[in-house]
Amino acid sequence: MGERMPCQPLSKEDRISVVLYRSGIVLITAVMVVFSYMFFNLSGSRSDPAISLKFDFLILALYFATGLSVFFIHLYVSRFHRALKKLYYLSVAALVVLILLGRGNALGVLIYKHYGPLLLLPVSGCIGFITAKEAFCFRLLEGYIIALILPLYLLFFAAGGMSARGALYGLTIITGLLVLFTFRKVFQPMHYDIGDKSAYS
Repeated sequence: MGERMPCQPLSKEDRISVVLYRSGIVLITAVMVVFSYMFFNLSGSRSDPAISLKFDFLILALYFATGLSVFFIHLYVSRFHRALKKLYYLSVAALVVLILLGRGNALGVLIYKHYGPLLLLPVSGCIGFITAKEAFCFRLLEGYIIALILPLYLLFFAAGGMSARGALYGLTIITGLLVLFTFRKVFQPMHYDIGDKSAYS
């Protein structure tokens, strides 16, 4: 990947796959922005059914968006794509566990159970893979930073290594980096994502 010159004309399927891949990135970032806004304005009980319902909807949206990008990412080496898909399947399994443990209150599990944030590690790995791939191909250096700090953030949160204010600031920093990454990625020419189709294996 990383070719900036068109290697061949793009087919309709190429264009659709690029739109879906980038739509996933946009949706991931949009969900993270809403997450950050929610936590900034979280004033009362985290067991409020309305808050829990919004959070459950958002986390499902995050997994859907991540799946879009995972399944439509363009990688020259097919084994990397297979590995990424397996990681996504693991993340979906972790999401099912999170929902079952929460019994309609996944937010409560993430906030009050030390193991809660660990269930988000697989999906953070998927997001980190996507951002690191773009960083490698197109020098979007914030992609490397996201890939590094997103799982570390979850680990520190699970270990109780940050205050509520620190967790909020950390989430805000990650979201800001995602916004920067998204604006730098989604306006690239479509052929950047396809590269040389003869190199796919």
